[in-house]
Amino acid sequence: MIEALTKTVQRKTNRGHRMEKTIAVIGGSGFVGRATIEVIAKHNARIIVLCRNAERAKYLKPMGDVGQITLVSGDACDDETLEGVIAPADAVVNLIGILAETGSQKFSALQADLPGRIGALAAKHNVESVVHVSAIGASASSPSIYSRTKAAGEAALLSAFPKAVIVRPSIVFGAGDNFFNRFASMAMVAPALPLPGGGGMLMQPVYVGDVAAAIAAGLGLTKTKRKMAGEVFELAGPDVFSFRQLMELTLSQVKRRRLLMPVPLWAMRCGALFTGLLPNPPLTVDQVRLLAGDNVADPMRLGLLEIGITPTPVDTILPQYLARFRPGGRFAR
Repeated sequence: MIEALTKTVQRKTNRGHRMEKTIAVIGGSGFVGRATIEVIAKHNARIIVLCRNAERAKYLKPMGDVGQITLVSGDACDDETLEGVIAPADAVVNLIGILAETGSQKFSALQADLPGRIGALAAKHNVESVVHVSAIGASASSPSIYSRTKAAGEAALLSAFPKAVIVRPSIVFGAGDNFFNRFASMAMVAPALPLPGGGGMLMQPVYVGDVAAAIAAGLGLTKTKRKMAGEVFELAGPDVFSFRQLMELTLSQVKRRRLLMPVPLWAMRCGALFTGLLPNPPLTVDQVRLLAGDNVADPMRLGLLEIGITPTPVDTILPQYLARFRPGGRFAR
């Protein structure tokens, strides 16, 4: 099936539009992947999505026309599978990333090594553009393994494919996110919400639609204010919040009163020594290291405005999907 999707073949969609580009999306079944594929599909591109389980990712199919989106099951760490997806593509998006290591899912393989392999294959097959999704805070000197491997992956990719576009989102929010939804759900049953380290760390949440738009721009699907090739962009919203303020905002949106309980980082670290041993750990020691620092964009780096995207404020989007957590549900008065 993949071999049939060559760059020289053009297929008409059922709307009569020609699909001029083939875009490979590596790891497209997650939260950011869904938003990205929806945006790319509107630009009449053929999309090949590599994911661990294509059967479970069938919800992506209706985002495009019949035959526009091809789902491929496979391991991105397998060279043959990865090349089979990249070879027919004009552009590649890498969305693979993990917050905790589980089983065969390791930071070194997925975040440090994989981007370089993607870049090498993209160069080998004359791919036009590569967009890599990293994270704010990526640094070789970070105390967090997560952040160090993110930095290593960026370096490996740019070495193999110098014109790659790297985007570093802050905490990403939107319907289906794992941040506001998690704490709103917790507020339905728990008497208090935790404030790691007292809740003073700063965050700059970015809307998933803005992240998807930035990725589309990096692929050359939309016009931008500046050339993006070979650049790093830190994607963040217009407002900076403390963790405490985000919890207060969440409670305001779900119309619930709960205590906000400061939890020392040393206590969280002790707890993470045990929870980190679980198959799907809710908290790891490395994540506690991340919570010790701010998650905001560097004002000296390029961002959404330099691409030509106006950042979306949190309070314009949250009511659209947090209302269901209110007492009585979305339509309660």
